[in-house]
Amino acid sequence: MSRIALVTCRPGPDTIADPDLPGLLAALRAAGADAEAVVWDDPDADWGAYRLAVLRSTWDYSWRAEEFLAWTARAGALTRLANPPEVIRWNADKRYLGELAAAGVPTVSTTYLAPGDPVTLPTTAGEFVVKPTSGAGARLAARYTPDEHTTAVRQVERMHAAGFTAMVQPYVRAIDTTGERALQFFGGRLIHAIRKGPVLAPGTPYDARKAPHPGVVPWEPTAAERAVAEQALAAVPGAAPLLYARVDLVDGDDGRPHLMELELVEPHLFLDLHPESVRKVVAAVLRAAAEGD
Repeated sequence: MSRIALVTCRPGPDTIADPDLPGLLAALRAAGADAEAVVWDDPDADWGAYRLAVLRSTWDYSWRAEEFLAWTARAGALTRLANPPEVIRWNADKRYLGELAAAGVPTVSTTYLAPGDPVTLPTTAGEFVVKPTSGAGARLAARYTPDEHTTAVRQVERMHAAGFTAMVQPYVRAIDTTGERALQFFGGRLIHAIRKGPVLAPGTPYDARKAPHPGVVPWEPTAAERAVAEQALAAVPGAAPLLYARVDLVDGDDGRPHLMELELVEPHLFLDLHPESVRKVVAAVLRAAAEGD
């Protein structure tokens, strides 16, 4: 019997419970696996006792990034970690978007401002977004008009003081009409997709808590969306296979899908909208656990 850890985080005021975790655990156990949920920073966890540890809902990692990445290295030396530690480290810093853009993936234009860099932000044209390169769930993200330039500069300065690198993107106007699509892959295959509405409302302070997945509905991805998603996945560096991935897409000004984010750390799976995908996830996890037999 394969012993499998589904890795999560401690409940707290800044995290939500993983709605997919109980059903996924039950399905894995019904399929014969010895599966349990384990908190990533539990000092008593024996990671070497597991055949496979699957990152599921480590949703506090972005504000503890170095601590979390150090844990992935330690745990990855004791068990098979999915996704692999080197992939997690690369994907935990959104400067990977620049690498994917350089590889030809249609990507939302992004500028990076590290601590010590001059704070240069747009002063003309349309709205823009400021957020940290290490972040999840729209944490510390805000949407600005050019008239709010001073407030945006103040946000970047506060982020720099806290050690964060800021990223600046044009606000993609199509999000307000066609939303954002998330294509979910497991075991190298597209299992389902969702669409959600805009997360960043005008005037919302960057340090306010946001609903990261408003208005979520099932979605049937187009051929163009699938093509961009597969192009992004093919451009991930390294030879290690990915157990899971979520590819977030938006429509650019040209009407074509562009990559907003490639989530390889701890994506929400939305299994409540796609219960038929549970068996696909379970089969992929069991295959990964069996590799090397």
